[in-house]
Amino acid sequence: DPDPLQVPRRGESEVKRPSDWPIPLSCACCNLLNSETHAPPVDQSGGTPRYTGHIRKAEDDAPGWSPGPRRGSPAQLASELERIDGKGYGAYHDIAGGWDFPGFTLWVDRVQGDPYASPSRCRVVVPAGTAGLPSHLLRPRPRRLACADFLARRFGEAVAAAGGDVRAAAVGWAGAKGGEMGVDVPGQYVLERTAVQVGHEGHVEARFTVALPAAGRSVLGRWARSVLTEALPRYVNAALRHASLDAAALAAHADAAEDAAAARAALPALGLVAFVADGAVLPRADGASQAPMPAAWAVLSRAPESQAVVLTLPHAGRVRGLGIRRGVTLIVGGGFHGKSTLLQALEGGVYDRIPGDGRELVVTDPRAVKIRAEDGRRVCGVDISPFIGHLPRGRGTRAFLSADASGSTSQAANIQEAVEAGATALLIDEDTSATNFMIRDARMRALVSRGKEPITPFVEHVRRLAACGVSTVMVIGGSGDYFGVADTVLCMEEYEVRDVTEQAKRIATEFAAAEGGAGREEGRPPREWSAPPPRRLAGLAAAASGAPRLKLKTRAKGSLTLDDEEVDLSAVEQLVEISQTRAVGESLRWAARMLPQGPALTLPQMLDRLDAEMDQEGLDAITHSGEPAGDLARPRRFEIAAAINRWRSAHLEQCTGS
Repeated sequence: DPDPLQVPRRGESEVKRPSDWPIPLSCACCNLLNSETHAPPVDQSGGTPRYTGHIRKAEDDAPGWSPGPRRGSPAQLASELERIDGKGYGAYHDIAGGWDFPGFTLWVDRVQGDPYASPSRCRVVVPAGTAGLPSHLLRPRPRRLACADFLARRFGEAVAAAGGDVRAAAVGWAGAKGGEMGVDVPGQYVLERTAVQVGHEGHVEARFTVALPAAGRSVLGRWARSVLTEALPRYVNAALRHASLDAAALAAHADAAEDAAAARAALPALGLVAFVADGAVLPRADGASQAPMPAAWAVLSRAPESQAVVLTLPHAGRVRGLGIRRGVTLIVGGGFHGKSTLLQALEGGVYDRIPGDGRELVVTDPRAVKIRAEDGRRVCGVDISPFIGHLPRGRGTRAFLSADASGSTSQAANIQEAVEAGATALLIDEDTSATNFMIRDARMRALVSRGKEPITPFVEHVRRLAACGVSTVMVIGGSGDYFGVADTVLCMEEYEVRDVTEQAKRIATEFAAAEGGAGREEGRPPREWSAPPPRRLAGLAAAASGAPRLKLKTRAKGSLTLDDEEVDLSAVEQLVEISQTRAVGESLRWAARMLPQGPALTLPQMLDRLDAEMDQEGLDAITHSGEPAGDLARPRRFEIAAAINRWRSAHLEQCTGS
């Protein structure tokens, strides 16, 4: 578990030692941290604070980067902003570099070139001695990530409480505008982020943007001075020092993450795909919110005795709950009784959640992938032949290619792509599946002959998938064909779970004699499911491959744009924050940069390498220039693979001899 603040970044300068730092001059902001001295702070743990800057490399073309790190005091920064007041907007480039405040260093990493351009990127680095984070928050890794997540929330709250995130609206072209700070504030999930990072020894780095204020295209230096030298120290003091925080809430945040990680780690040994703790609040407040339904209305989860499991967790102790076992599990029940709500809780259980979410101890195998039909998606080089045999006009399906896949072919491709990327569990909801992919009943088999139906329904493959280590958890409300192939059948009744496995098995046996079983045709040899052959990213379309750096835009969680091409991720349901989508886009740019660098890796190998780089260097490893970005959250390999598979410029081909 490498220290995110000790990994050298591309273009990073040498670490300055305390003796090299300029002594800050007296200024108004010095009194804001009255427990600190004017001398540069020293890490009380004995280590040297990592105050680092960035040097522009010859090959970096990121506009606004300083050719070398400038160092100064807050008084000097204030003086510089006074000096450039009223000058052309480009004069803001003079403040790029590092500014040593009492208790932290402000780095202005990238200065925007225009008041209408993307805001300037900044960060503050607080040494461990000043941050004062207790050692119990720093290890193991889930606690440190949760600590960083908590600080990011408090930092964003401090800015918002003071109105620092509100952009001034100009009156006319020459009116004053800008001035707001932007912090990537987390939602319900605790993810590895770049907004705030905490090092192994307790150093804190918080990243944010500042829209440097202007009138027309002239610098408003006095306003910028108030933002950077007066407001910013207050935000840092309020949010990034342990002494200013609610210590009990911070500890509870870390405890919840460690418990969830421990519960998730316990699943394999118990033969489980997922665990739902008794007392969990599964329903959400409304369809547009991830907040829990008010406790007065919610039905709390409780496992039936036959499916109950008890876990022993580091902080919660012994926790009883529903254990969803490996194999094939059906979730049945009447409409509006909570089937899809339970499945949605399991989808998000691959991530940790914040205390108070209600689903903190709903945890799922981290390699579980939500599968659905996706009409119109692009498919390239995927072997869907176990599910789809011959197509009209002799089209093959062993390396299926389509720019406009149907519901059944898209769902088949989604399964094969997930397995190729390493999925060990599939989460499927009947409501978002293609009916002809899921089942084929006796009456339809009698009407449409075997020779005219290319689809082998999923019901015929689900047991083979389980035998190969790929479990399925499926919401079913309209077909009993899966009763005969299920290991466990759970029934939701008014949000309460009942075990109806024996009853479902008995029904399956009774109906098999009358209707011919679970959808398999008489005399029809089952088409064996097999894992798909690995593919590789063989190239990009001319427009994408010819660009020195693909221009990335991300305006919504379900979509990103590379150059002028949209990559539609609206059906990739386990992307939970737009920050993850941004990181997915950076991952696609990373994959494009890998193309010219020697023998092509298979897609699984590429994902392994990308995971290894992010494990070693953090999310900065995937950015184009190493410029610190504060708005990324780590996605899983499955969502990155989903984006590559939906990127229409990407050409994927099967690897021969694999």
